[in-house]
Amino acid sequence: MAGGLHSDGDDLDEQHEINVTPFIDVMLVLLIIFMVAAPLSTVDVAVDLPVSNAKAQPRPDKPLYLTIKADRSLAVGNDDISRTGLAAALDAHTNADRNKRIFLRADKSVAYGELMRVMNLLRAAGYLKVALVGLEGVDGGPKPPAEAAAPLPIAPGSTGSP
Repeated sequence: MAGGLHSDGDDLDEQHEINVTPFIDVMLVLLIIFMVAAPLSTVDVAVDLPVSNAKAQPRPDKPLYLTIKADRSLAVGNDDISRTGLAAALDAHTNADRNKRIFLRADKSVAYGELMRVMNLLRAAGYLKVALVGLEGVDGGPKPPAEAAAPLPIAPGSTGSP
């Protein structure tokens, strides 16, 4: 037998594989944590929005929603507020940044006059950037006719203007 450092009963072979079992365990735990935490980060104010057929716009990172509920009460995010406390609540949520866009959503049973009163409250508080929120054509509301949706052909050599 050739001289060596290892004895005959010593079978320590090198392993050339990476053990991925702990990595998979960590990934599964993180997946469960995110699955539980994701529903908690959404706004849960129940409101029946009217439908719009406008093209969807990109959503900002942290939108601030002002909600007019069916009973005409107001909510900023998930917090119910009074009409007199609207300006203070918006200042608290925006750090008094009057240039932040406020996403206004209202139940479809809310009258137009009520919506305008809330928009006047926003204007009086100094918030002029207001976006209206609606659903995107999911309840089978009126759709534009196919002729109106399709672009009209332009004759070669014309500018396309009438």
